[in-house]
Amino acid sequence: MNIAKNIFKKIVIFVITTEARLILKKYKPKIIAITGSVGKTSTKDAVYEVVATSFIARKSEKSFNSEIGIPLTILGVSNAWGNPILWIKNILSGLALILLRKHYPQWLVLEVGLEKPGDIKEVTSWLTPDIVIMTKLSDVPVHVEFFSSPAALIEEKSMLIDALKQEGLLVLNHDDRQVLALKQRSKSAVYTFGFSDDATVRASHDEIEYDKEGTPQGTLFKVSHEGNAVPVRLPDTVGRHYIYSVLAALCVGVFLKINMITMVEALAKFKTPKGRSRVIEGIKGTYIIDDTYNSSPVAAEAAIATLSQFKTQGKKVAVLGDMLELGKYAVAEHKRIGALAGGVCDTLLCVGVRARYMAEGAEAGGLSEKNIFQFDDAREAGKFLEQLIKTDDVILVKGSQSMRMERVVEEIMAHPEQKGELLVRQEEEWLNRR
Repeated sequence: MNIAKNIFKKIVIFVITTEARLILKKYKPKIIAITGSVGKTSTKDAVYEVVATSFIARKSEKSFNSEIGIPLTILGVSNAWGNPILWIKNILSGLALILLRKHYPQWLVLEVGLEKPGDIKEVTSWLTPDIVIMTKLSDVPVHVEFFSSPAALIEEKSMLIDALKQEGLLVLNHDDRQVLALKQRSKSAVYTFGFSDDATVRASHDEIEYDKEGTPQGTLFKVSHEGNAVPVRLPDTVGRHYIYSVLAALCVGVFLKINMITMVEALAKFKTPKGRSRVIEGIKGTYIIDDTYNSSPVAAEAAIATLSQFKTQGKKVAVLGDMLELGKYAVAEHKRIGALAGGVCDTLLCVGVRARYMAEGAEAGGLSEKNIFQFDDAREAGKFLEQLIKTDDVILVKGSQSMRMERVVEEIMAHPEQKGELLVRQEEEWLNRR
Protein backbone atom coordinates (compact mmCIF):
# COMPACT_ATOMS: atom_id res chain seq x y z
CA MET A 1 0.00 0.00 0.00
CA ASN A 2 2.79 2.42 0.94
CA ILE A 3 4.63 1.60 -2.29
CA ALA A 4 1.52 2.50 -4.32
CA LYS A 5 1.13 5.76 -2.38
CA ASN A 6 4.76 6.70 -2.96
CA ILE A 7 4.46 6.01 -6.69
CA PHE A 8 1.28 8.08 -6.87
CA LYS A 9 2.98 10.91 -4.95
CA LYS A 10 5.95 10.92 -7.33
CA ILE A 11 3.66 11.03 -10.35
CA VAL A 12 1.67 13.92 -8.86
CA ILE A 13 4.83 15.89 -8.04
CA PHE A 14 6.18 15.37 -11.56
CA VAL A 15 2.93 16.46 -13.20
CA ILE A 16 2.24 19.56 -11.08
CA THR A 17 5.90 20.64 -11.25
CA THR A 18 5.82 20.36 -15.04
CA GLU A 19 2.62 22.39 -15.12
CA ALA A 20 4.13 24.99 -12.77
CA ARG A 21 7.14 25.43 -15.04
CA LEU A 22 4.91 25.92 -18.08
CA ILE A 23 2.70 28.40 -16.22
CA LEU A 24 5.72 30.48 -15.17
CA LYS A 25 6.98 30.46 -18.75
CA LYS A 26 3.60 31.56 -20.09
CA TYR A 27 2.59 34.27 -17.59
CA LYS A 28 6.06 35.42 -16.47
CA PRO A 29 5.11 36.60 -12.95
CA LYS A 30 7.71 38.24 -10.73
CA ILE A 31 8.83 35.92 -7.94
CA ILE A 32 9.76 36.64 -4.34
CA ALA A 33 11.39 33.60 -2.72
CA ILE A 34 11.84 33.43 1.05
CA THR A 35 14.06 31.00 2.94
CA GLY A 36 15.92 30.71 6.25
CA SER A 37 15.89 28.60 9.41
CA VAL A 38 12.94 30.41 11.02
CA GLY A 39 10.45 33.14 10.19
CA LYS A 40 9.70 32.11 6.61
CA THR A 41 5.92 31.92 6.89
CA SER A 42 5.38 35.13 8.86
CA THR A 43 7.76 36.95 6.50
CA LYS A 44 5.89 35.56 3.49
CA ASP A 45 2.60 36.83 4.92
CA ALA A 46 4.02 40.27 5.75
CA VAL A 47 5.59 40.61 2.28
CA TYR A 48 2.28 39.70 0.68
CA GLU A 49 0.45 42.41 2.67
CA VAL A 50 2.94 45.00 1.39
CA VAL A 51 3.09 43.88 -2.25
CA ALA A 52 -0.69 43.47 -2.49
CA THR A 53 -1.15 47.19 -1.79
CA SER A 54 0.12 47.99 -5.28
CA PHE A 55 0.13 44.79 -7.33
CA ILE A 56 -1.95 41.68 -8.00
CA ALA A 57 -0.20 39.12 -5.83
CA ARG A 58 -0.50 35.55 -4.57
CA LYS A 59 1.25 33.93 -1.61
CA SER A 60 1.91 30.38 -0.52
CA GLU A 61 -0.92 29.08 1.63
CA LYS A 62 0.03 28.18 5.20
CA SER A 63 3.59 26.79 5.05
CA PHE A 64 3.50 25.48 1.47
CA ASN A 65 7.26 25.46 0.91
CA SER A 66 8.06 21.97 -0.37
CA GLU A 67 8.32 20.08 -3.64
CA ILE A 68 4.52 19.87 -3.52
CA GLY A 69 3.70 23.19 -1.88
CA ILE A 70 5.58 25.45 -4.30
CA PRO A 71 3.95 24.05 -7.48
CA LEU A 72 0.54 24.13 -5.75
CA THR A 73 0.98 27.87 -5.10
CA ILE A 74 1.95 28.50 -8.70
CA LEU A 75 -1.11 26.56 -9.86
CA GLY A 76 -3.28 28.37 -7.31
CA VAL A 77 -4.84 25.20 -5.87
CA SER A 78 -5.03 23.57 -2.44
CA ASN A 79 -3.36 20.44 -1.11
CA ALA A 80 -5.55 17.42 -1.91
CA TRP A 81 -3.75 15.28 0.67
CA GLY A 82 -4.66 11.63 -0.01
CA ASN A 83 -7.68 12.30 -2.24
CA PRO A 84 -6.96 11.15 -5.84
CA ILE A 85 -10.09 12.85 -7.22
CA LEU A 86 -9.04 16.24 -5.84
CA TRP A 87 -5.53 15.74 -7.23
CA ILE A 88 -7.02 15.15 -10.67
CA LYS A 89 -9.03 18.38 -10.28
CA ASN A 90 -5.84 20.21 -9.33
CA ILE A 91 -4.03 18.87 -12.38
CA LEU A 92 -6.93 19.86 -14.64
CA SER A 93 -6.87 23.37 -13.14
CA GLY A 94 -3.19 23.63 -14.01
CA LEU A 95 -3.86 22.38 -17.50
CA ALA A 96 -6.55 25.04 -17.98
CA LEU A 97 -4.04 27.75 -17.05
CA ILE A 98 -1.64 26.41 -19.65
CA LEU A 99 -4.13 25.99 -22.51
CA LEU A 100 -6.32 29.04 -21.89
CA ARG A 101 -5.48 32.69 -21.27
CA LYS A 102 -6.55 33.51 -17.71
CA HIS A 103 -5.90 36.27 -15.22
CA TYR A 104 -2.73 35.54 -13.31
CA PRO A 105 -0.91 37.37 -10.47
CA GLN A 106 1.85 39.85 -11.25
CA TRP A 107 3.80 38.71 -8.20
CA LEU A 108 4.15 35.35 -6.46
CA VAL A 109 5.37 35.33 -2.85
CA LEU A 110 6.82 31.87 -2.26
CA GLU A 111 8.17 30.23 0.86
CA VAL A 112 11.04 27.89 -0.01
CA GLY A 113 12.01 25.27 2.55
CA LEU A 114 13.96 22.06 2.57
CA GLU A 115 13.84 18.72 4.29
CA LYS A 116 16.73 16.86 2.70
CA PRO A 117 19.84 17.52 0.60
CA GLY A 118 19.04 18.54 -2.96
CA ASP A 119 15.61 20.08 -2.28
CA ILE A 120 16.56 23.69 -3.04
CA LYS A 121 18.93 22.67 -5.80
CA GLU A 122 15.99 20.94 -7.49
CA VAL A 123 13.68 23.94 -7.09
CA THR A 124 16.23 26.41 -8.43
CA SER A 125 16.70 24.28 -11.54
CA TRP A 126 13.40 25.77 -12.76
CA LEU A 127 12.60 28.71 -10.42
CA THR A 128 14.39 32.04 -10.98
CA PRO A 129 13.47 34.61 -8.30
CA ASP A 130 13.37 38.39 -8.79
CA ILE A 131 13.73 38.93 -5.03
CA VAL A 132 15.27 36.58 -2.46
CA ILE A 133 14.84 37.06 1.29
CA MET A 134 17.02 35.26 3.84
CA THR A 135 15.36 35.51 7.27
CA LYS A 136 17.67 33.99 9.88
CA LEU A 137 20.07 31.07 10.02
CA SER A 138 20.64 28.88 13.03
CA ASP A 139 23.83 27.33 14.35
CA VAL A 140 21.77 24.15 14.76
CA PRO A 141 18.99 24.33 12.12
CA VAL A 142 15.96 22.07 12.01
CA HIS A 143 16.44 19.14 9.55
CA VAL A 144 20.19 19.20 10.31
CA GLU A 145 20.12 15.45 11.03
CA PHE A 146 19.76 14.85 7.26
CA PHE A 147 22.91 16.84 6.42
CA SER A 148 26.58 16.25 7.09
CA SER A 149 26.78 19.48 9.12
CA PRO A 150 24.91 22.75 9.80
CA ALA A 151 27.21 24.41 7.26
CA ALA A 152 26.06 21.95 4.57
CA LEU A 153 22.43 22.80 5.27
CA ILE A 154 23.14 26.55 5.11
CA GLU A 155 24.99 26.04 1.84
CA GLU A 156 21.92 24.34 0.40
CA LYS A 157 19.66 27.24 1.44
CA SER A 158 22.15 29.70 -0.06
CA MET A 159 21.65 28.15 -3.49
CA LEU A 160 18.48 30.22 -3.69
CA ILE A 161 20.69 33.33 -3.82
CA ASP A 162 22.64 31.83 -6.73
CA ALA A 163 19.38 31.57 -8.69
CA LEU A 164 18.49 35.26 -8.16
CA LYS A 165 18.27 37.43 -11.27
CA GLN A 166 21.18 39.85 -11.51
CA GLU A 167 18.82 42.85 -11.75
CA GLY A 168 16.88 41.59 -8.74
CA LEU A 169 17.09 42.25 -5.00
CA LEU A 170 18.66 40.29 -2.15
CA VAL A 171 17.16 41.05 1.28
CA LEU A 172 19.28 40.01 4.27
CA ASN A 173 18.95 40.04 8.05
CA HIS A 174 21.63 42.51 9.13
CA ASP A 175 21.57 41.23 12.72
CA ASP A 176 22.50 37.67 11.77
CA ARG A 177 26.22 37.36 11.03
CA GLN A 178 25.77 34.20 8.94
CA VAL A 179 23.07 35.82 6.83
CA LEU A 180 24.92 39.10 6.38
CA ALA A 181 28.00 37.21 5.18
CA LEU A 182 25.94 36.02 2.19
CA LYS A 183 26.03 39.57 0.84
CA GLN A 184 29.24 38.66 -0.98
CA ARG A 185 27.49 35.82 -2.77
CA SER A 186 25.32 38.03 -4.97
CA LYS A 187 25.91 40.66 -7.65
CA SER A 188 22.35 41.94 -7.26
CA ALA A 189 21.24 44.93 -5.17
CA VAL A 190 21.25 44.17 -1.43
CA TYR A 191 18.94 45.66 1.22
CA THR A 192 19.29 44.71 4.88
CA PHE A 193 16.92 44.82 7.84
CA GLY A 194 17.25 44.62 11.61
CA PHE A 195 17.90 46.65 14.73
CA SER A 196 21.44 47.51 13.60
CA ASP A 197 22.17 51.16 12.83
CA ASP A 198 23.55 50.23 9.41
CA ALA A 199 20.47 48.30 8.24
CA THR A 200 18.60 49.66 5.22
CA VAL A 201 15.33 49.40 7.15
CA ARG A 202 15.83 49.60 10.93
CA ALA A 203 13.59 48.98 13.93
CA SER A 204 13.90 50.53 17.39
CA HIS A 205 11.95 51.19 20.61
CA ASP A 206 10.06 47.90 20.51
CA GLU A 207 7.73 47.02 23.38
CA ILE A 208 4.67 44.93 24.17
CA GLU A 209 1.51 47.06 24.14
CA TYR A 210 -1.02 46.73 27.01
CA ASP A 211 -4.49 48.20 27.52
CA LYS A 212 -5.62 49.95 30.73
CA GLU A 213 -6.47 46.61 32.34
CA GLY A 214 -2.98 45.27 31.61
CA THR A 215 -4.11 42.96 28.81
CA PRO A 216 -1.45 42.52 26.09
CA GLN A 217 -2.64 43.95 22.77
CA GLY A 218 0.34 43.45 20.49
CA THR A 219 3.74 44.94 19.71
CA LEU A 220 4.75 48.57 19.12
CA PHE A 221 7.99 49.74 17.51
CA LYS A 222 9.49 52.39 15.24
CA VAL A 223 10.83 51.86 11.72
CA SER A 224 13.51 54.12 10.22
CA HIS A 225 14.54 54.44 6.58
CA GLU A 226 16.65 57.22 5.03
CA GLY A 227 16.21 59.49 8.04
CA ASN A 228 12.44 59.08 8.33
CA ALA A 229 10.84 57.25 11.25
CA VAL A 230 7.28 55.91 11.51
CA PRO A 231 5.49 53.98 14.29
CA VAL A 232 4.25 50.45 13.56
CA ARG A 233 1.78 48.33 15.51
CA LEU A 234 1.40 44.57 15.21
CA PRO A 235 -1.96 43.49 16.69
CA ASP A 236 -2.33 40.34 18.86
CA THR A 237 1.31 39.35 18.27
CA VAL A 238 4.30 39.53 20.58
CA GLY A 239 7.99 38.90 20.07
CA ARG A 240 10.86 40.80 18.56
CA HIS A 241 11.39 37.99 16.02
CA TYR A 242 8.15 38.96 14.24
CA ILE A 243 9.36 42.52 13.86
CA TYR A 244 12.02 41.10 11.56
CA SER A 245 9.31 39.75 9.26
CA VAL A 246 7.81 43.23 8.95
CA LEU A 247 11.21 44.80 8.31
CA ALA A 248 11.93 42.33 5.50
CA ALA A 249 8.57 43.18 3.94
CA LEU A 250 9.33 46.90 4.14
CA CYS A 251 12.64 46.31 2.34
CA VAL A 252 10.71 44.76 -0.53
CA GLY A 253 8.26 47.66 -0.55
CA VAL A 254 11.06 50.23 -0.60
CA PHE A 255 12.63 48.45 -3.58
CA LEU A 256 9.26 48.47 -5.37
CA LYS A 257 8.80 52.15 -4.50
CA ILE A 258 5.66 51.63 -2.45
CA ASN A 259 4.83 54.52 -0.11
CA MET A 260 5.97 53.85 3.48
CA ILE A 261 2.71 55.05 5.05
CA THR A 262 0.74 52.80 2.70
CA MET A 263 2.86 49.84 3.78
CA VAL A 264 2.56 50.59 7.50
CA GLU A 265 -1.23 50.93 7.23
CA ALA A 266 -1.40 47.54 5.49
CA LEU A 267 0.81 45.93 8.13
CA ALA A 268 -1.38 47.32 10.93
CA LYS A 269 -3.95 44.71 9.78
CA PHE A 270 -1.34 41.98 9.54
CA LYS A 271 -1.58 39.10 11.97
CA THR A 272 0.99 36.39 12.27
CA PRO A 273 -0.23 32.93 11.22
CA LYS A 274 -1.92 30.65 13.74
CA GLY A 275 0.41 29.16 16.31
CA ARG A 276 3.09 31.83 15.89
CA SER A 277 3.40 33.99 19.00
CA ARG A 278 -0.27 34.92 19.06
CA VAL A 279 -1.67 36.04 22.40
CA ILE A 280 -4.80 34.06 23.31
CA GLU A 281 -7.03 34.62 26.33
CA GLY A 282 -6.68 31.77 28.82
CA ILE A 283 -8.93 30.45 31.57
CA LYS A 284 -8.84 32.07 35.04
CA GLY A 285 -7.74 35.43 33.63
CA THR A 286 -4.47 34.12 32.19
CA TYR A 287 -2.67 34.86 28.92
CA ILE A 288 -1.32 32.28 26.51
CA ILE A 289 1.57 32.89 24.09
CA ASP A 290 0.54 30.36 21.45
CA ASP A 291 3.75 29.49 19.58
CA THR A 292 2.74 25.92 18.82
CA TYR A 293 3.22 25.73 15.05
CA ASN A 294 6.72 24.26 15.26
CA SER A 295 9.99 24.54 17.14
CA SER A 296 13.75 24.58 16.73
CA PRO A 297 16.55 25.84 18.98
CA VAL A 298 16.63 29.34 17.51
CA ALA A 299 12.82 29.63 17.52
CA ALA A 300 12.54 28.35 21.10
CA GLU A 301 15.22 30.82 22.17
CA ALA A 302 13.21 33.68 20.61
CA ALA A 303 10.00 32.50 22.28
CA ILE A 304 11.66 32.39 25.70
CA ALA A 305 13.00 35.92 25.12
CA THR A 306 9.40 37.02 24.41
CA LEU A 307 8.21 35.46 27.67
CA SER A 308 10.92 37.38 29.51
CA GLN A 309 9.55 40.67 28.08
CA PHE A 310 6.09 40.16 29.54
CA LYS A 311 4.98 42.32 32.48
CA THR A 312 2.74 40.35 34.81
CA GLN A 313 1.77 40.07 38.45
CA GLY A 314 1.41 36.31 38.02
CA LYS A 315 3.74 33.42 37.21
CA LYS A 316 5.60 32.92 33.97
CA VAL A 317 5.04 29.36 32.82
CA ALA A 318 6.77 27.65 29.88
CA VAL A 319 5.35 24.48 28.32
CA LEU A 320 8.01 23.16 25.95
CA GLY A 321 7.84 20.07 23.76
CA ASP A 322 10.47 18.08 21.91
CA MET A 323 12.46 19.79 19.14
CA LEU A 324 12.81 17.21 16.37
CA GLU A 325 15.25 16.52 13.50
CA LEU A 326 18.33 17.76 15.38
CA GLY A 327 20.26 14.49 15.13
CA LYS A 328 23.42 14.38 17.22
CA TYR A 329 22.76 17.93 18.49
CA ALA A 330 19.47 17.00 20.17
CA VAL A 331 20.67 16.39 23.74
CA ALA A 332 22.89 19.48 23.98
CA GLU A 333 20.30 21.78 22.41
CA HIS A 334 17.46 20.58 24.62
CA LYS A 335 19.63 21.13 27.70
CA ARG A 336 20.61 24.61 26.47
CA ILE A 337 17.01 25.65 25.83
CA GLY A 338 16.01 24.22 29.21
CA ALA A 339 18.66 26.35 30.91
CA LEU A 340 17.38 29.46 29.11
CA ALA A 341 13.81 28.69 30.13
CA GLY A 342 14.89 28.03 33.71
CA GLY A 343 16.35 31.52 33.90
CA VAL A 344 13.08 33.15 32.80
CA CYS A 345 10.07 31.11 33.93
CA ASP A 346 8.74 30.27 37.38
CA THR A 347 7.40 26.89 36.25
CA LEU A 348 8.43 24.59 33.40
CA LEU A 349 6.42 21.78 31.87
CA CYS A 350 8.37 19.49 29.53
CA VAL A 351 6.52 17.34 26.99
CA GLY A 352 8.20 14.40 25.23
CA VAL A 353 11.20 12.12 25.56
CA ARG A 354 13.78 14.65 24.37
CA ALA A 355 12.26 17.40 26.52
CA ARG A 356 13.49 15.52 29.58
CA TYR A 357 16.87 17.01 28.77
CA MET A 358 15.23 20.44 28.98
CA ALA A 359 14.26 19.56 32.55
CA GLU A 360 17.92 18.76 33.30
CA GLY A 361 19.03 22.02 31.73
CA ALA A 362 16.44 24.07 33.62
CA GLU A 363 17.49 22.60 36.97
CA ALA A 364 21.14 23.26 36.17
CA GLY A 365 20.10 26.80 35.20
CA GLY A 366 18.68 27.46 38.66
CA LEU A 367 15.00 26.48 38.47
CA SER A 368 13.92 24.41 41.46
CA GLU A 369 13.15 20.76 40.75
CA LYS A 370 9.75 21.16 42.44
CA ASN A 371 8.76 23.63 39.72
CA ILE A 372 9.68 21.32 36.82
CA PHE A 373 7.14 18.78 35.55
CA GLN A 374 7.50 16.15 32.82
CA PHE A 375 4.84 14.64 30.54
CA ASP A 376 4.75 12.25 27.61
CA ASP A 377 1.61 13.72 26.05
CA ALA A 378 0.44 17.27 25.27
CA ARG A 379 -3.14 16.76 26.47
CA GLU A 380 -1.88 15.33 29.76
CA ALA A 381 0.25 18.44 30.23
CA GLY A 382 -2.71 20.67 29.36
CA LYS A 383 -4.99 19.03 31.94
CA PHE A 384 -2.32 19.40 34.62
CA LEU A 385 -1.89 23.04 33.63
CA GLU A 386 -5.60 23.69 34.14
CA GLN A 387 -5.15 23.07 37.87
CA LEU A 388 -1.80 24.85 38.13
CA ILE A 389 -2.41 28.28 36.61
CA LYS A 390 -3.92 31.31 38.36
CA THR A 391 -5.00 34.85 37.46
CA ASP A 392 -2.44 36.93 35.53
CA ASP A 393 -0.19 33.95 34.76
CA VAL A 394 1.46 34.05 31.32
CA ILE A 395 1.92 30.68 29.65
CA LEU A 396 4.25 30.10 26.71
CA VAL A 397 3.45 26.93 24.72
CA LYS A 398 5.90 25.68 22.07
CA GLY A 399 7.12 22.43 20.50
CA SER A 400 7.77 20.67 17.21
CA GLN A 401 4.82 20.04 14.95
CA SER A 402 4.37 16.34 15.68
CA MET A 403 4.22 17.03 19.43
CA ARG A 404 0.78 18.59 18.83
CA MET A 405 1.31 21.30 21.44
CA GLU A 406 -1.85 23.10 20.27
CA ARG A 407 -3.66 20.50 22.39
CA VAL A 408 -2.16 22.14 25.49
CA VAL A 409 -3.62 25.49 24.40
CA GLU A 410 -6.99 23.90 23.72
CA GLU A 411 -7.16 22.67 27.32
CA ILE A 412 -6.55 26.09 28.87
CA MET A 413 -7.95 28.62 26.34
CA ALA A 414 -10.87 30.70 27.62
CA HIS A 415 -12.95 30.12 24.49
CA PRO A 416 -12.35 26.58 23.17
CA GLU A 417 -15.32 27.04 20.84
CA GLN A 418 -13.03 29.35 18.84
CA LYS A 419 -10.27 26.77 18.43
CA GLY A 420 -11.02 26.35 14.72
CA GLU A 421 -10.19 29.98 14.01
CA LEU A 422 -7.40 30.41 16.57
CA LEU A 423 -5.36 27.20 16.68
CA VAL A 424 -3.14 25.41 14.19
CA ARG A 425 -3.84 21.93 12.82
CA GLN A 426 -7.62 22.03 13.14
CA GLU A 427 -8.22 20.59 9.67
CA GLU A 428 -9.88 17.18 9.48
CA GLU A 429 -6.66 15.62 8.17
CA TRP A 430 -4.89 16.62 11.40
CA LEU A 431 -7.78 16.02 13.79
CA ASN A 432 -8.01 12.42 12.60
CA ARG A 433 -4.44 11.78 13.65
CA ARG A 434 -3.69 10.62 17.18
